[in-house]
Parts: sequence; C-alpha cells; structure tokens
Amino acid sequence: MVLLSLVASHSDIDLETVAKISADASQVASVVLASASPVAGAITLATCNRYEIYCEVPRSEDVPAARSSVITQIAASTGLSEETVSTALISKTESDVVSHLFSVGAGLDSAVIGEREIAGQVRRALNEAQASGTATGSLVRLFQTASRTAKEVGSRTALGSRGLSVVSVALDLATDLSIDPSWETKNIVIFGTGAYAGATMSLLRERKAHNISVFSASGRAEAFVSTRGGTALDEESLEEALATADILIGCSGSDHRLMRDDIAALDRGDRALIAIDLALTNDFDPSLGQLPGVDLVNLESVRMAAPDEQAQALHQAREIVQDATHAFALEQRERAADAAIVALRRHTQSVLEAEVEKVRAQHGCTAAAEEVEFAMRRMMRQLLHVPTVRARELAAEGRAGDYIDALETLYGLEIELPAAPASKGVCPAGASGEPAAGEPLRQVG
Repeated sequence: MVLLSLVASHSDIDLETVAKISADASQVASVVLASASPVAGAITLATCNRYEIYCEVPRSEDVPAARSSVITQIAASTGLSEETVSTALISKTESDVVSHLFSVGAGLDSAVIGEREIAGQVRRALNEAQASGTATGSLVRLFQTASRTAKEVGSRTALGSRGLSVVSVALDLATDLSIDPSWETKNIVIFGTGAYAGATMSLLRERKAHNISVFSASGRAEAFVSTRGGTALDEESLEEALATADILIGCSGSDHRLMRDDIAALDRGDRALIAIDLALTNDFDPSLGQLPGVDLVNLESVRMAAPDEQAQALHQAREIVQDATHAFALEQRERAADAAIVALRRHTQSVLEAEVEKVRAQHGCTAAAEEVEFAMRRMMRQLLHVPTVRARELAAEGRAGDYIDALETLYGLEIELPAAPASKGVCPAGASGEPAAGEPLRQVG
C-alpha cells in the first residue's frame, strides 16, 4: 500500500485560499471512498491554517488517479474549479507524507512554532475518520505515531514549555493594542462554543478576565457556560453586549458573521474595540477594522507576530521527527517482510504435511515413521532460517518488494500485506453546524 497526502497550508499559500479549499470539504473522504476511486482509506485534517487529506492507495501507479478523484470531489463540494484546487494542493507520497504529518503534529509547521493545539486536532481527525469508517489500519498507525511523536517533542524539547498557541499570541496582540493592559475589567464576548472557544476561555481565566459572555448561533451557549462560567447570550441580548464590549473573539467558523454595519449601528460612544477573529472562514467582517476605534486581529496577524523559537530546540524537535519517520518506515517495511515470511512458512508447511502424510500412510505410526517426520521438520526449519534472515535484512534496506517478487516468481505465492483493523473511535457530537461544547472546530489548529 502507498501513502499519499494532498496539502494546502499557510506555509505555501494564503489563508484565503486555504479557507476556500476547506469550505464544505469535510465529507470529501467519505465520498471519495464511496466512488470508483482507487483510494482505500482517507483521513482529513482541517485546522485554522491548513486543509490536508491523507490517503492510502494500493500501488504507486494508482497515485495519479487517487489525486485526481480527491481534487474532483473537493472542487465539487467547494464550487472551485479543479484547476484552482489542483494548484493549491501539494502532493506528497510515502516518507514525505510521514515526515510532514509528524512535523505538523509536533507544531513545527504551525504559524506559532511549537503550539500544542494542533496535536489535539490530529487526534480528533483520526477519531472522526474512525467513527465514519474511512481510516485504514495503516492510516491509524500513521496518525497514532504522529501523536506519540508530538508528545515526545513536547517532553524532550523546550518548544512546549512556553505554552504558546494561536489563541495566546492573539491575546498578547490584544494586550499590546489596549490602553489598559489588564484583562480584569474588560467586557469580552466570545463567538462559538467548540474546542477553540474552550481553550480561549481557559486562557482568559489565566489572565484574570471576569466579564465574559458567550454567543452561539446554534444555541449552545447555555451548555457551554454551565461548565466553564460566563454569561450565555442569545440574539436579543447580543446587541447590548456588543454595545459595551471591549474585546470580541470569534472562533466558531459558522455562517453567522458579524458585519461592519452591525457595529457601526451601535451607540458605543468613544469606547475602543478589539476584534480577534480566529476562524479560518471569518466570524467578523474583514472591513471591521476600518471603523474608527476598532482594531482587528486575525490569523494573518497572529502568524506575523508569532515569535521565533530557539534554534537548538527546533533542531532537537526536527531530529525527533526524523527519527520517528525512519522508525515508522522501518516498521512498515518489516510488516511487508512478515507477510512474506508467513506466506513462505505456510507454503513449506503444506508441502511438509503432504509428505508426512505419505510417510504415515506407508509406514503407519511406527518409530521409523516418527524418526522420518522429526528429521523432515528439523530440515524444514533449517531451510527456512536463511530466507527468514534475508527477509529481515532486505526489509531494513527497503527492498522487501524484491523479496516478495522473488517468492511470487519462485513459488507462485500471492502475498498480501495484513490490514490491521482500525480501532473503533467515538463519534463526535455536533456532526453538522457549530461543534458542541468541548468538541473540535473544523477550523482549529
């Protein structure tokens, strides 16, 4: 089986294009698997600055057709042309897929280097794929290893010690823009009740913020504040909260967008306002920052303000990712060798049993027959020793395919790699619309 990923991220294209690619593309994996595409499994990773889909296909020659089918479906779901989608998505295969995902999960490809939110998003992407039945055994192992690698980077390097995240950098920017840097007296309105909103609430509490209101277009604000604190808003109370707000934080990614005219129509006097838009698809009108007394902080602002990490910590993290990539590749090659060894042993065992039956039929259960059977089994074990050792050696060299080809040519064996069953995941709540309280936003990371 061959790994393929199609990647659109802030590292290569602008966030507006990433948002267009991500729009309504959450069901691409399921639709592609239901089609005549050669894609055997797929997992989608959509965050606040990337849209990536990881696929497994049977053979290298299936990669172009698999890529084409994914692009066609994304174009159909987003309304973009296939040419636009194809240009935006960078293809990676095999070890490049592995090293990229491991780097992403460890926060090395994030706008805020070393941020930890993406690690949780990688885990949730796997859970959602397992719940929807699109994850294969190889993809499950890939994402599980990515999560373990992220933990190792966090525990063995200084990257995770600063606790930086997209949210924390955005709040730092808001502090710098404020006349009064204290958060204790600020009136804050949060849009959204998903995982991002939960992380935002936690960081606001750390900064001693008290006056926090929460609005949910889907009516989940009451449930959200019941476990996290704050005041729930509805459509009627939202306008009053906006009139007295000092900080707006958008992290819902819903269709409910706060427009420039909504703020301009309010009687706010000379009260300054900072709007922090953390949703990839924009919770706030991008022209909001053009109003007098209003500052707009968005994901691009966060990316520009994100601090550089120490070179030594980055070097250590990249070494960990590189080692994990090599180890994963070796494990995959060893699995190929194991399948070949099992096939060879089954073949020789069947031949041996047929010959043993002939001995028993001719000589019965006599001591002589037992001696012959013992000698035959011992000889078979000795004959299999060298082929088994060579299988391991060739696998380590990345030549398991040569070994498999040889067995198929010499013995006519058909060797298929074992597909480990994908462990069952928990189906996340809020499958449509805004995520339920505590559940992930699609545009997070």
